[in-house]
Amino acid sequence: MSPLARVRHAVATRGAAGAVYAALREVAERTTLSYPYARAFRSRRTFRVDGREHRYLIRRYNSTWRSERVVEVPIVWDIVRHSRGARILEVGNVLSHYFPVEHDRVDKYERGPGVINEDVVDYEADPYDLIVSISTLEHVGWDEDPRDPEKVLKAIANLRRLTAPGGRLVITLPMAYNPHVDAHLKEGRISFSRHCCLKRVSRDNRWEQTSWEQAMDARFDTPFRRINAVVVGEIDA
Repeated sequence: MSPLARVRHAVATRGAAGAVYAALREVAERTTLSYPYARAFRSRRTFRVDGREHRYLIRRYNSTWRSERVVEVPIVWDIVRHSRGARILEVGNVLSHYFPVEHDRVDKYERGPGVINEDVVDYEADPYDLIVSISTLEHVGWDEDPRDPEKVLKAIANLRRLTAPGGRLVITLPMAYNPHVDAHLKEGRISFSRHCCLKRVSRDNRWEQTSWEQAMDARFDTPFRRINAVVVGEIDA
């Protein structure tokens, strides 16, 4: 619903007072969810996952301060930067928009220096010590024509094949975006050696670690009008 539509709805349902409240709330949200505000007041905020502290990622590209990438990117980047010397593949060109990277990147659609434009299901290469993917695999088979609910499973199977013995695959998946991914997770068709889950807990995009059950029950757009839970899963080779 657009800002103007929300105000009109408030007038129709709650009268002039409701309209004033809706307008003030819209101004407050636009201010507190703006990039300058986020940089000024949120850039030093941190969150914890399994006892490890991370700083929220406040960057203009893809408006990270509003989305789940505010936590996903720091978690995965911490893993990548502590894997120096390893042979690394990233599925979906994400990290290079925020940090200097040297690892291989495969992305079917995004063009850019060093990006390999191949379908993850068909990608062939020598094994990797670490494979990472940030909010990418949920699009596989879903945001494609024709849709294929099983394609994400084929993608993960191929990535497992590309993971060297002793290596690991780390992927983040937003909940309630692709219903087939949600079903695969709940049915155990996508399973992890280890995992952690996070949920959005405030309108200004704070996140906390949560249980698997709560993450699986998260809904899109409720209560914070965006993705409200993510799973970070690791698969050992």
